[in-house]
Amino acid sequence: MIEAAVTLLERLVSFDTTSSRSNLPLIRWVEAWLAAQGVESRVTLDASGEKANLHAVVGPRVAGGIALSAHVDCVPVDGQAWLADPFTLRRQDGRLIGRGTADMKGFAACAIAMLPRIAAMPLARPVHLCLTHDEETTAAGARALVPLLGEGQPPPAACIVGEPTGMAPVIAQKGYASWEVTVTGLSGHSSRTTETANALQAAAEGVAWLSAQARGFAATGRRAEGFEPPWTTVHVGLFQAGTILNIVPDRAEFMFEVRSVPGDDPVAVRDGLVGFMEATVLPPLRAVAPDARIVVTERSLLPAFDLAEDAPLALLVQRLTGRNSVARVSYGTEAGFFEAAGIATIVCGPGHIAQAHQPEEWLAEDQLAACLDALDRLADTLAAR
Repeated sequence: MIEAAVTLLERLVSFDTTSSRSNLPLIRWVEAWLAAQGVESRVTLDASGEKANLHAVVGPRVAGGIALSAHVDCVPVDGQAWLADPFTLRRQDGRLIGRGTADMKGFAACAIAMLPRIAAMPLARPVHLCLTHDEETTAAGARALVPLLGEGQPPPAACIVGEPTGMAPVIAQKGYASWEVTVTGLSGHSSRTTETANALQAAAEGVAWLSAQARGFAATGRRAEGFEPPWTTVHVGLFQAGTILNIVPDRAEFMFEVRSVPGDDPVAVRDGLVGFMEATVLPPLRAVAPDARIVVTERSLLPAFDLAEDAPLALLVQRLTGRNSVARVSYGTEAGFFEAAGIATIVCGPGHIAQAHQPEEWLAEDQLAACLDALDRLADTLAAR
């Protein structure tokens, strides 16, 4: 089975599904591959018609099923030092090298490879396969797919999101939210600052406000042990403004993110920033430039999830993987969308997050084998007795 999974992974990696590009060729290829194995699937397109999700179900259409979920988009390779084509899989010293191998086409390949085998078993409960788009940017794929899982059949009762965890069961994640902020003012010569509205300085005040929030969370914020760090973090990662020193910038842009522990609301940070800017920063700008404004645009919003350590799904995945412990992570996944829909969810998949997004991204072959073994044991637990 591992050779079949490697062959599938090779094909999945060959599709450049960088989030800025269409993932439709990959999804249509998987749809055709499953059909050739006798497994029907449903493809749903986004409004552009260029991005797609795939949902397949094998086994009886009854309640109590389990979903295997993977996103098939990947991050860019631009500017990274790859030794060969990132979209051609290489096998070297027990490693499978290529963009998306760890994050997370390795799990997708395992789930796809196992599905026909699982379909041939006398299942008492169904297995769902979910492949989504745009997890790396907006999470629009999972947000659109999850509400459709119960159309014409019971939705799954549980879900395994196969992000790279080294096959360790992850029962909780921080929420992840990011926004783009645009401030507009009025340009002019820097010798006439009383007749201009400096968008860069205004935006910098917003960044300073966010920095203060970050310090506040670190000093006195809610603690959730098991996360690193165990508090909500706020980070500004991009800032663009200005042309030359003696021209007052009339536009500034920055992006910020909030990684929130369960119980904290990242939207409250956004609302606080908007309130501060509108009450303190914008009035002086508008005194000179009445059209000055701040626009905050959502980029992504992934809710946190938190599964109890003694939840049946947590205990099941520990048995499947041979682990006797669970973990919590600070990076974002699609798990929160499933949990919010009432589907018990856990994150567990082959590979390690340290390899994700890196040049020469790789997945160990023994991790692929461990994933296949766990899915094989899962199928046995779902078989009719």
